[in-house]
Order: sequence, then structure tokens, then C-alpha cells
Amino acid sequence: MKICFAASSGGHYEQLLMLKPLMQKYDSFIVTEKTKYKSSVKGEKSYYLHQVNRKEKSFMLWLIVNSFKSLGIILKEKPDIIITTGVLAIVPMCLLMKLTGKKLIYIESFAKVSSPTETGKILYKYADQFYVQWESMKKFYPTAIYLGGIY
Repeated sequence: MKICFAASSGGHYEQLLMLKPLMQKYDSFIVTEKTKYKSSVKGEKSYYLHQVNRKEKSFMLWLIVNSFKSLGIILKEKPDIIITTGVLAIVPMCLLMKLTGKKLIYIESFAKVSSPTETGKILYKYADQFYVQWESMKKFYPTAIYLGGIY
């Protein structure tokens, strides 16, 4: 089994790193955004997508670019599962994984206690497993799994 771990740089990425024991247990790789924040995990193959900000006029162009980059990564690596803590740049990869019959596991951000993320709202209906880190988030995601924080 091969697992793709995907997140933006920064806080989402730091949360994803809490799953490092899983990264070490399975054949895996990381997909994140290319930013000034230097993100890499020793011993883990990493791929970089363009950072997407929905407030910028060019965000649709970058989603298309990231879709093609994501397809290339999927064809090269052939992951069975994607585990993500979200962000807009990762959405194309998640949807492509689902289109190719693969599993999507989404973990809503630890920082979200009283409102859902935009990415969470998009991917909730596609996720095979959807986790929240606060029980209060079950009101937005009724079928989500609450197991506490990953910290």
C-alpha cells in the first residue's frame, strides 16, 4: 500500500507531520505547496504544487496547473490512499484520486473549533473517512469521526 500525505505549507503541514509514524510504516510520499516556508521531511520523497489563494484573480489558472501536476504525480507514484489536512492547492489531487478509484482521508484542521474550512466543505462529500479534531465540529460534519487532536 502506498500513501500520499498532502497539505499546504505551514500549520496544515505541521499537523500532517504528526502522522510521521504512518509515513515510516508505509511506502509514502508528501505533496505540499512550494512557498518560502521550507518544508521537507528527511527520508520522505516530496512533491510541490503552486500555492493557491482563492482571493487572487489567477487562482483558477493555478488550480488547473496543479491539476496537471497532481495527475503527473499520481501516474508516477500510483498511491492507493491520500491523507490530507487540506488547503485549496490540494483539492485537485484529492478529486483526481477519487476519480481513479482511490481512497481519500481528510483531517479537518486542529485550528477549526467553531467553523469549517473551505477545503473541508468541498471534500467532505468525497472523503472515504473524514476526521474532526474537535467534537464541536460534528455539527458541520455529522458523519465525521472524532478521535481528538493529532497533537
